[in-house]
Amino acid sequence: MRYFLTIPVLLATAAIPVYAQSAPLPNAPAPVIAAAPAVPALAAFQQSGAVPQSPQTPAPQPAPAAEPAADPALTMFPHSNTTRYWISGQANIILQWHPSFPAKYSGPNSLTAWAQSATTHVLTLYTGYELSSTTEVFADLEDATGNGIGNADGLAGYVNLDSVRLVQGVALSKAPYIARFMLRQIIPLTQERFEADRDELHLATSLPARRFEFRVGKLDLTDFFDVNTWGSDSHLQFLNWTADNNGAWDYAADTRGYTDGAILEYDDKWWSARFGEALMPKVANGQYLDADIARARAENFELEARGKRIAHRDGTVRLLSYLNHANMGNYEESIAGYLDHRTATPDITATRQQGRHKYGFGLNFEQEITPHVGIFGRLGWSDGRNESFAYTEDDRTLELGGFAPGSSWHRPNDRAGVALVGNGIVAAHQQYLALGGLGFVLGDGGLTYGHEKIVESFYTAHLWRGLFASYDFQHIDDPGYNQARGPVAVSGIRCHVDF
Repeated sequence: MRYFLTIPVLLATAAIPVYAQSAPLPNAPAPVIAAAPAVPALAAFQQSGAVPQSPQTPAPQPAPAAEPAADPALTMFPHSNTTRYWISGQANIILQWHPSFPAKYSGPNSLTAWAQSATTHVLTLYTGYELSSTTEVFADLEDATGNGIGNADGLAGYVNLDSVRLVQGVALSKAPYIARFMLRQIIPLTQERFEADRDELHLATSLPARRFEFRVGKLDLTDFFDVNTWGSDSHLQFLNWTADNNGAWDYAADTRGYTDGAILEYDDKWWSARFGEALMPKVANGQYLDADIARARAENFELEARGKRIAHRDGTVRLLSYLNHANMGNYEESIAGYLDHRTATPDITATRQQGRHKYGFGLNFEQEITPHVGIFGRLGWSDGRNESFAYTEDDRTLELGGFAPGSSWHRPNDRAGVALVGNGIVAAHQQYLALGGLGFVLGDGGLTYGHEKIVESFYTAHLWRGLFASYDFQHIDDPGYNQARGPVAVSGIRCHVDF
């Protein structure tokens, strides 16, 4: 374990000084409201309450006078910055369709090759309460329906992050459920403070420049790890699983994407570090979490550095590592069982064993190029020996993207983006699928391997107050890593309401 954590720490030690800012003068007067570190003008267009940027950052600086400034908190109803409580909500409706595409063969987990359409609906009610200036509690109620095209099978980079997956072929309950239920504790380490934006996961409007933050309860790890200002929000930005998250990060979660856990975070003026311990599902893509942390758990560690060292423009680099312990199967053992005629096809479930490990690393960056253009990207790697378990079947991923608000064309609350993603799996995983093995996402009954290549673009138009409409287009070569199928083109229309 110590060797596992040493690698990202050494990498981050080399990376952080590049983004370092000048240290404050000693004996500075306190307390004061410090001038907040500058953040990109484009940060105003980060997710509108769907997945907050982490750590919480100061309010964006206004845009140049020649352009109207975008409102970073567009909602149907205003939210108070002075009350102890928080109530807000979202509705996200996505309709996607694709025409028929070529496929030499199909299997149980293939993306269906005939023309089809599907609609997903996600409704979320966010509530929070400030017990004190340093203690906050949150409880969110969610209702998610719709399976998405192909029931979320057949693609490592599936086309809709809002889709509700099946559990062993059975749909989940359509009843509303508790999505998040957690406590946030802020521990100040200095009297120097800066102003902070308030949202559904952060209630304090003033934060210490140096602090610890502790969260515990039911949560979504992607709210706090691997967050990218321009590539993490499926409600106003991209839709693809591997455009919004690092596909090689098999993050701990149940079928709906939530887990129970605790996160400890240290925040300073230009850098942050966070560590999370969370529960793993009992089986791959499982609905129920394993509460025995001695045998099943996930450790996640991330270092983040912020600054403006490239052309004096704001940028951020995040280095992620993870280690999962769970009842996982092994690809090589599954293949051996098939070749020895112990199973009719390779069966990953027949080789499951408690205490197996899976680990990986990720790089996440974002860089402002001009006040109206930003670029971002991710790089992901996992060892891939043991079973893909919680997110998707992806062992290698590379993403590059660009983002622009509508200020350049006099629509400051619009936004547009394009992302290119390449996904891959290790040799044993390839052979397992080629021999007819099934994962919880993939399984065409055979495989002619090729890297899954995705191009996604979107345009989101602000219509009125908290009402937005989007068009999204995705082109996918070698879906499910199979050159014998595809390409497939998926179009989508999204309606989003913040209230």
